[in-house]
Amino acid sequence: MYLQINQLNKNFETKTGTLVVLKNINMAIAQGEFVCAVGASGSGKSTLLRQIAGLDLPSSGEVLIDGKRVTGPGPDRGMVFQHYTLYPWMTVQDNTEFGLKLQGVPKKERREQASYYLNVVGLSNFARSLPKELSGGMKQRVAIARALASEPKVMLMDEPFGALDIHTKESMHEFMLDLWQRTNITVFMITHDVEEAVFLSNRIYALGARPGTVRKEIVVKLPERTHHVKRHSIFHDYRDELMELMRRHGQEAFIATAA
Repeated sequence: MYLQINQLNKNFETKTGTLVVLKNINMAIAQGEFVCAVGASGSGKSTLLRQIAGLDLPSSGEVLIDGKRVTGPGPDRGMVFQHYTLYPWMTVQDNTEFGLKLQGVPKKERREQASYYLNVVGLSNFARSLPKELSGGMKQRVAIARALASEPKVMLMDEPFGALDIHTKESMHEFMLDLWQRTNITVFMITHDVEEAVFLSNRIYALGARPGTVRKEIVVKLPERTHHVKRHSIFHDYRDELMELMRRHGQEAFIATAA
């Protein structure tokens, strides 16, 4: 497996004692898969992503990328956040090159590589624009191009479309599917949007809350991946199953907290 998470636990020490955020997380993602982790607030989605990104280390267990243990951040993982994290004073081209510049890639090479991925996301004509001149969807496409420019082994996405309006979000979903199919990159995305997860994913890990645990793994097999499939009964069945899981686990977490 390309991305593997084994027996991962994450605890935080607080004034009232030990807070268990993630408990016994096991996941396996093959090269070229698009996998989502879905959970409500308190399920530890963002904490899990930080472990994979190497921004924080697990209390126990391990994360492996292509067989190598994650011990910190690295160019083998590209990160796309909910908020675009573009530098407002830099052009689209310079924003896309930024990660390569930090890695010490020579100017000519990083310009060519960034230009290539701006073309991949359809923004070559905006290379000299500033972020303030772009729409929300375009800004997120720049962020995706920047992550792709380092040619990572895995793309990590932290609710990347959560700040967009519904029409832009739907357009970005179709863009992301097309991009994934063309690049064959491995994608791991966290979201609380059930329909988004069903539409985009090969597989979904449903997370329960307090502590965050994998409650169910769902293999998604849709007859097509266009907006028309959202009217299909199979799509509704996956959506309803996930909604019921989240509702039930949310009630369990509430009861546990109240007790």
